Amino acid sequence: MTTYWCEHALQRSTLTHGALVEVDEGRITEVHAADTPPAGARVLRGLVFPGFANVHSHAFHRALRGRTHHDGGTFWTWRQAMYRLASRLDPDGYLRLATAVYAEMAVAGVTVVGEFHYLHHPPGGGRYAEPDAMGEALREAALAAGIRLTLLDTCYLTGGIDAPLSPEQQRFSDGSVAAWAERALSAHDRPGVRAGAAIHSVRAVPAAGIAELASDVDGRPLHVHVSEQPAENEACLAAYGRTPVQLLADCGALGRDTTAVHATHLTATDVELLGSSHTAACFCPTTEADLADGIGPARELLDAGAPLSLGSDQHAVVDPLVEARSLEYGERLRTGQRGRLSPDDLVTALTSAGNAALGWPHAGRIEPGAPADLVAVRLDSLRTAGCHPSQVVYAATAADVHTVVSNGTVVAADGHHERLGDVGRLLHDAIEELWT
Repeated sequence: MTTYWCEHALQRSTLTHGALVEVDEGRITEVHAADTPPAGARVLRGLVFPGFANVHSHAFHRALRGRTHHDGGTFWTWRQAMYRLASRLDPDGYLRLATAVYAEMAVAGVTVVGEFHYLHHPPGGGRYAEPDAMGEALREAALAAGIRLTLLDTCYLTGGIDAPLSPEQQRFSDGSVAAWAERALSAHDRPGVRAGAAIHSVRAVPAAGIAELASDVDGRPLHVHVSEQPAENEACLAAYGRTPVQLLADCGALGRDTTAVHATHLTATDVELLGSSHTAACFCPTTEADLADGIGPARELLDAGAPLSLGSDQHAVVDPLVEARSLEYGERLRTGQRGRLSPDDLVTALTSAGNAALGWPHAGRIEPGAPADLVAVRLDSLRTAGCHPSQVVYAATAADVHTVVSNGTVVAADGHHERLGDVGRLLHDAIEELWT
């Protein structure tokens, strides 16, 4: 058994001063009040959060950071750069890149990631000898980085509504929902990995395919890009006479196992449909800002009954604390009001709600039975000095994370990955290899 003493800890939105966390076989067995650390306990100074959940990741997009801003452009011009990058990746290169990306997340406090995975096949189409070689690279990467993974294997069939796939998109597609299901749904949960599913968007899967897929996934986490861009809404209305949310509802794709990613350009009816079905919404504030996507109605969704979670998407920034407060800042910019989302709302989105959206409903809490995921944040840095512990989420960044425990094991300390070492060097080498 391992014991961690937390100077301050967040337990179900309650701030505890002095908590002793006992861990056995990767799970929390007991949590006790303790004013001082007992002999043999590992001391975690500052404020200890439950592990952070990164609900929406495209690991390969990390190689675009700092490479797409020379001409401004739009989401659609950014997408062309993304396609060029995708054409350079094979399973070995993806393993190296994803390992570095997941290690960057671990150092920042992420203990579980949802990988929205559509880079399935070789460039131009065809098949690898092992049909799921790219997915297996992601599983191995998460294992190497010491974090849990929900692999959201993504169905991608068309290049737009009633449009054929472009040459760059051929490698994303299995050709049909049935072929996707034969490959993707053969995957099973394994230690540290959940097998999930995703509909790329209403642009990439026709209505009949959405309905077929929704009936096949059988309780797995199901994620879908929803209304990220006004052009998506316009195309869906023109083709179906319905918004993307309304189309998903009519196809039976909403519900407690579903997460709508982005959910930016919504009508009041869309908000009601998502909330009444208890469909979750994952916002990716730094990506949505970077791509000029817009700001979605977070408070309205939460009030309607849609749990909120957070993702780093294209990894313009890998900093869960920045994503959390950017959720509140987006609300302030959108409405002109402060305090739209409380610190408890932000921490819930970052921890328990995010874990639940990825199929880990007992995680994201410091309590018996939960995975022992702990993130210790300094209270004496240049950013956090003087902050009340209950409001650290408004001030701290990933640079203030000093210790990360995942499944009971310390995976990162002081910006250094315990197994993989210098994460900056790993990232540099993996990304340079792709672009040279």
